Amino acid sequence: MKIARIEPFAYRAPVTEPVANAFGSMSNRPALFVRMSASDGAWGWGEVFCNFPQVGLEHRVRLMTSIFVPLLENGEYASPADLRHFLEERTRRMALQCGEPGSFAQIIGGLEQAMWDMAARRVGQPLWRFLDDAGHGAAKVRVYASGIGPQGVAALVERKRAEGYRAFKLKVGFAAAQDRANLEAMRDAAGTAGDIMIDANQAWPADDAAARIYALKDLRPLWVEEPIAADEDAAEWRALARDTGVALAAGENVRGEAAFRQAIDDGYLRYVQPDIGKWGGIGGCRAVARYAQARGQVFCPHWLGGGVGLAGSMHLRAAMGEGGFVEVDANPNPLREEVCDFAIDAGMVELPRVAGLGVEPNLARLARFAVKA
Repeated sequence: MKIARIEPFAYRAPVTEPVANAFGSMSNRPALFVRMSASDGAWGWGEVFCNFPQVGLEHRVRLMTSIFVPLLENGEYASPADLRHFLEERTRRMALQCGEPGSFAQIIGGLEQAMWDMAARRVGQPLWRFLDDAGHGAAKVRVYASGIGPQGVAALVERKRAEGYRAFKLKVGFAAAQDRANLEAMRDAAGTAGDIMIDANQAWPADDAAARIYALKDLRPLWVEEPIAADEDAAEWRALARDTGVALAAGENVRGEAAFRQAIDDGYLRYVQPDIGKWGGIGGCRAVARYAQARGQVFCPHWLGGGVGLAGSMHLRAAMGEGGFVEVDANPNPLREEVCDFAIDAGMVELPRVAGLGVEPNLARLARFAVKA
């Protein structure tokens, strides 16, 4: 298809309470949506990761408009994979030169998502069905509420339980006593049948992580996410998995199919979590999911942004068949809530039976959050 136009839409939504984790906090909720239009009038939506740093939204918009839009507009591409491989090759040296392979990969991921949405709309299929060339897909996905803590844990879990959630993830990596008290509160509020997970956001030094996990192990977390830095030596990850006996999860800060394959082959991950807005888009993360599932690991896409990327993550998980979870941020965010609306029943979401992602951002309604880059 011939690309006629690429439009970035940059938004920031205010929040009453900063969203904190072990390495920082967000004082507002940013989102960068991108609409790709073809010469025949078809269109699709994608979303680019831009949570960090706080100036990341404006920076990525400028990269997109100055570098990627001129490369793509009026070009013809046979498939989303064709578009992604073209962009990766054309910008690889530039990304290295300026030391920003991560930012470049995030923009490519958002653009690739938009072409998948466009392609599925063209044939009138929900994206999950269009992606499901193996015949294993299902219209329902399991979800969990994430981003909980470090304050008000019990109240938020109880509220999310009332909304239909049955699995919950706690932010840890703070003081050991605080982490313990928060996880106890989450376990009590979730009930014995509820799944609970913990996410350290790379907070613990490798020589301290095992002790921190042991201190929480009796509360039965389903997984410990990013207990140490994503770029720690594989031997450290393997030792942590072996010595603690607790399932490890990671992937949002892994970039490139080769790096994912190596991490999966090393065997220390039980839950594999690529992020469609940080690297690979839908196609790259689908390849990672297939590789992980073929080796007995569980694919759980990472997402903590707006509603377009959340919809894409749900469709990708649904296309891979039953199993795993999709992450849904528990904190208020109109850039998610007003774009991707869904009901939860006993921890499950049923995807809409409409073409593509099933979302169409209301630009007039979102205009109150628009920012100039």
